[in-house]
Amino acid sequence: MTRFRELPRALRVLFLAAFVNRAGMFVFPLLTVYLVRGKDLSPGQAGLMISVGSTGLLVGSVLSGPVCDLRGRRPALLTALLLNAAGYLGLATLDGPPWTYTALLFTALVGMGMFGPAANTLIADLTTPAQRPFAYTVSYIGNNLGMGIGPLLGGVAAAYSYHVMFAGNIAAGLLCAALIAVWVPADRTRRKDKEWRTRKPAEAKGGKVWTGHGHVLALVLISFLYVAPLIGIEYTLPLAVITVLNESASLVGVVYTINSVVVVGLGLAAEKRIPRYGTKPLLIASGLLWAAGLAAIAFFFSLPAILLSTVVWTLGEIIASVVVPTYIADHVDKRRVGSFMALNGFVLGVARLVVPVGLGTLWQYQGHGPVFLTLLACPLVGIAAFALLRVRNSPAAAPTAQTTDAAPHPSATASPTGKQT
Repeated sequence: MTRFRELPRALRVLFLAAFVNRAGMFVFPLLTVYLVRGKDLSPGQAGLMISVGSTGLLVGSVLSGPVCDLRGRRPALLTALLLNAAGYLGLATLDGPPWTYTALLFTALVGMGMFGPAANTLIADLTTPAQRPFAYTVSYIGNNLGMGIGPLLGGVAAAYSYHVMFAGNIAAGLLCAALIAVWVPADRTRRKDKEWRTRKPAEAKGGKVWTGHGHVLALVLISFLYVAPLIGIEYTLPLAVITVLNESASLVGVVYTINSVVVVGLGLAAEKRIPRYGTKPLLIASGLLWAAGLAAIAFFFSLPAILLSTVVWTLGEIIASVVVPTYIADHVDKRRVGSFMALNGFVLGVARLVVPVGLGTLWQYQGHGPVFLTLLACPLVGIAAFALLRVRNSPAAAPTAQTTDAAPHPSATASPTGKQT
């Protein structure tokens, strides 16, 4: 709690808002049920609509960087929350052909896709290098707690009324928007920064976003090989438990419970050890944990193996989820942090689109065995790629900043969010 209190108040509010926002995500986990039962669509229509609408996650990730860098972090967060609320409000109240539901879902998911990269960018702005691993770990744990609570609350709300389910989701988003509008500082120096306004047009428009940051770009793109297994497990494990092992669907929830318990119970313990090691050893260790967990499933396919593997690969998930955004924040020019955080979100969005389709096709023609071997191959290739990648050392940990919430003196040098530097 001492380390938490040392973080700027704006970040403590952001973590609370992100938790409330995740816990209030009642709609998305139950969207298929709502479309089939509430809107009388066929399962095929509902699936197609969700697939097309989910491209909004990619668009939101792409938009997050420019909005953060050109308009500010707070406007990006508020835009994300308001778009999400507007899309779900339309889904709850409007009746029309299926394409209208697709458009509304697309709008809601653009907002969902924008929020994560914008939040990670704000964390980068308001923390010192020494604080960042802890801050990203707290953010990650809060998001996982919210994601664990949200479907449970959403199921209770949906059992009573779909309108209550949507109302809860929208209310949570608007509450988060209010918290951020009041407590997160505006970008005070953007318009007054002479260097920003007098750059060459191509650079000002982002034409040189990636220049000088090739190692960061490579690291983020390679991280796809650690994200793909996570999305693959979300898709394949429920199917494997029910259709291959012939177990109850309730056991799928046990897997997610184990995942959440490990994240909450060991997340901070793992974070305390992360600063002791370099980026490359940490990413290789993450890949080894992913590979060990997936190997247990691929070669000893059984319910005990699945449950044990969840503990192992979750540790790999924790390490990568903290190290990647921390590396971006430590090594990217502050003017371009938003763009790289958006790229990190885009990688996740691409995985959500291509991994289920690819694994589903492979399962259909080859069965579950090759599917889990393919998932195992991803972190193994990732380990090799990270071993060859030339990464840079993190900057020396700066002294912990004074975390007063008072506005800086006009003469002080400030970051884009108004934090003194």
